[in-house]
Amino acid sequence: MNTFTYLALGDSYTIGEAVAADQSFPAQLASKLEAGNNRSCKKLKIIAKTGWTTDELQKGIQSAKPASSFDLVTLLIGVNNQYRSYAQEQYKKGFTELLKQAISFASGKKEHVIVVTIPDYGCTPFGAEMADKIYADLIWYNETATNIARNSGVEVIDIFPISRRAKSEPELIASDNLHPSAEMYTLWADAILPVAERILADGIPAE
Repeated sequence: MNTFTYLALGDSYTIGEAVAADQSFPAQLASKLEAGNNRSCKKLKIIAKTGWTTDELQKGIQSAKPASSFDLVTLLIGVNNQYRSYAQEQYKKGFTELLKQAISFASGKKEHVIVVTIPDYGCTPFGAEMADKIYADLIWYNETATNIARNSGVEVIDIFPISRRAKSEPELIASDNLHPSAEMYTLWADAILPVAERILADGIPAE
């Protein structure tokens, strides 16, 4: 059976705040990558915490000291920089550094890293009053992350449009009225899956 390892870096959207641990998008993605492929996730490591900004994720990485040989790495970070009104230049610098780290954790293979865009929490009851500002801010954040990633040769999966479905589909919002539900995370995992499949098909040795 083929095995693979997966490192997920991020914040509440990666850890799966307000849903069961096995319903976060990394956990669902790992399960989908295993299904029907004679493939097993040997290790899923998640370095993420609700509320983390780019600098806090960097500190979390320093504490966790992950290996540098993961077959797949995802990075989704920045919503808390926006929420706390941090300087945009701080996000640019922090995201650039985190992307370099993500590549290093994938044995230096940029093609084994996936950047996931920030969802639009303005489509939730929590963010409704500031929806227009949140939307405008996150457009900038996601364009910035996308440009940095693509200039580095890293694939980007844009889940921002999917996240906006929450405005008319309340079942895509968790009970806290802010975070995604398990159903939303399934949609994200489905969007990431084809690229992740291609990555793993590219070079996972059989054991």
